[in-house]
Amino acid sequence: MAELAYIGYHFTIEPKDPAAEILMAELGETPFESFEETETGLSAYIQKQFWTEDVLNDIYILQSPEFKITYTVEDIEQVNWNEEWEKNFEPIEVSNACRIRAPFHEYKDVQYDIVIEPKMSFGTGHHETTFMMAQHLLETDVTGKKTLDMGCGTAILAILAEMKGAQPIDAIDIDNWCYLNSIENAERNNCKHITVYEGDAALLKGKNYDVIIANINRNILLNDMQQYVDCLNKDGILLLSGFYEEDIPFIDASCTEKGLTFVKKLQKNNWVALKYVN
Repeated sequence: MAELAYIGYHFTIEPKDPAAEILMAELGETPFESFEETETGLSAYIQKQFWTEDVLNDIYILQSPEFKITYTVEDIEQVNWNEEWEKNFEPIEVSNACRIRAPFHEYKDVQYDIVIEPKMSFGTGHHETTFMMAQHLLETDVTGKKTLDMGCGTAILAILAEMKGAQPIDAIDIDNWCYLNSIENAERNNCKHITVYEGDAALLKGKNYDVIIANINRNILLNDMQQYVDCLNKDGILLLSGFYEEDIPFIDASCTEKGLTFVKKLQKNNWVALKYVN
């Protein structure tokens, strides 16, 4: 990947939760393309060529009286992002069955060996939500089941689903970088049944799935929940993550009022991942 010049915004947020997630989601709708949670808030990065003075004008949460959000701006010259994440990226093992690694890591004999080059996309397996969603998939029989990976990021969950026998699989992300990265990672892992789309829940109209994986954030999940339920087949499985334990009442109310039945909760630190059936 070529070296690119970036501008970094370092946000200090009080209180941090859930404002950091909301801010990340809002910035994700703009040319910002890389995010890092910090102890005090969030750092976000945008290529200089896409930066404008009004880049934050439509970020609603910055005007919210519920949170105190300040930020500093840093000029970052010629960062090689591959080198940056390679410095810290170590293989991840999930339930002793799935190993997520980068191309430069040595192969280790496991049931599911996934090779990911995340670049700027979310989903290396290091984040608690991706890890728990992989756990849910490892415990779920998806053989021959039509599957959706919504907000696919690196397509790591779609790849694991195919390795476990799911097909066909749709992987959708609104971010162009994630879309291109997902295609690359699916090819890297010799996946034959994954189709990647760039877009949002509007793409789900008229489609049906046996398994839906949605690892996004609370607000988007609540906004799109009806669309997920509308395209979930009878006895279908819905796996949800991207939110905190305190968000469960909101997510659960939305799911149960739409006829879904709660099955299982996984928790890692304060993040959770829920499983429902239709």
